[in-house]
Amino acid sequence: MAIKLEQLPRPDDSTEREQPSLLRRRGRSLVVAVVVVVAAVIGASLALTGGDPEAQSEAPDVVARPDQSPPRELIAAGQVAVSAYYTTKLVQQPGGDAVNAREWTLYNTATKRYEKTDWAWLDVAPGMKTAAVLEGDLPVKRIGLMDLSTGKVQRWIEVDKGVGGVQFSPDGERLVATTYNHHPDGLFQDAPVRVERASGGGKGQEMPGPKQSRTGFYVIDVDSGRAAFSERPAKKDSLAAMAGTGRQDFTWSRDGKTLWEQRLDRPGRNYYDVNGRLKSLPQQKTDQIFPPVATSPDGKLVTGGFAGSKEGQIVSAVLDAKTGKRSAVVPGQQLLAWADNTHLIAWRCDPGQCQPGKGEFRNQLVLVSLDDDKVTPLSGFRKAQVDYVGRWNPVFTRR
Repeated sequence: MAIKLEQLPRPDDSTEREQPSLLRRRGRSLVVAVVVVVAAVIGASLALTGGDPEAQSEAPDVVARPDQSPPRELIAAGQVAVSAYYTTKLVQQPGGDAVNAREWTLYNTATKRYEKTDWAWLDVAPGMKTAAVLEGDLPVKRIGLMDLSTGKVQRWIEVDKGVGGVQFSPDGERLVATTYNHHPDGLFQDAPVRVERASGGGKGQEMPGPKQSRTGFYVIDVDSGRAAFSERPAKKDSLAAMAGTGRQDFTWSRDGKTLWEQRLDRPGRNYYDVNGRLKSLPQQKTDQIFPPVATSPDGKLVTGGFAGSKEGQIVSAVLDAKTGKRSAVVPGQQLLAWADNTHLIAWRCDPGQCQPGKGEFRNQLVLVSLDDDKVTPLSGFRKAQVDYVGRWNPVFTRR
């Protein structure tokens, strides 16, 4: 299979929310990422200075660590907190294969600090008391339920098929566990892809590639451990394959009644009930945004894409959830999570330094408001490099 990275589709309202030069640079960095087989999630962010590490804002329940990157102590705002974060590291395997492995750091509610873990995959339940964890070389046939205050697995849920990813339902009472025959983040010598450099010229180079090995998903009742399997195999022409990954995890809908995956034939989503039956649901315009949008707690607004600049600051759009029309713009290049109905957590770069080709990858988490232009730093800066092993990616959970 040949991949010409410069021609990969990117919707107009991509939630990667990058300014034009960042889009061009990401095209080049994706080529580098595939050539060296390193997966990087790109966000552009903020440079605001100083302040008390415990700095509070006018928004309720904000805990900020503007001097910490990656954070050592809790970062939170409104309804959500950074429950974990991960970095991506290329791990070579026998025979020339490799894995774009995630290395996880998880919040310990007893020590009130983020601590490194050996888990291969994890997700934190709403309330931040329990994490679902996967161990070892994915896919695996048991899921651990770990107490965040002790770091100990309280119970294992055994399944018959290998699981490569898990996610709690919005109410925390169920898990969706996506199953695979091969490591979803693996790159295999016997599944080569041809990488053509964006600059053109030459025949490109064959590199180890992903295998589309998804088999389906389990819906698991957390209390009882009962697991119901639905067969939903991957398709060979998937968008995931074009993106250089075999991971095609299923995701819960906001109300927890359905599951969805990204559509393969055109922008949008496929929806399923919890028994794996395809549901015919009207497609919303915001379904076409990839990666997926974040929805406000009241369901009225969603995060949109890069919207230019305003008074010298990079801004992003906030959209009406039903119509997809712009409702507001806020400071920031990548909108990540809603703290409440009027505040968002975003990556943002310093207006004085974030210019095309300069400083755009130096990232900091901030809290921004729909009501005014107030910006509150939440973390310190990530390095101004798009591809480095220590580039941390936050995971947000309702606390």
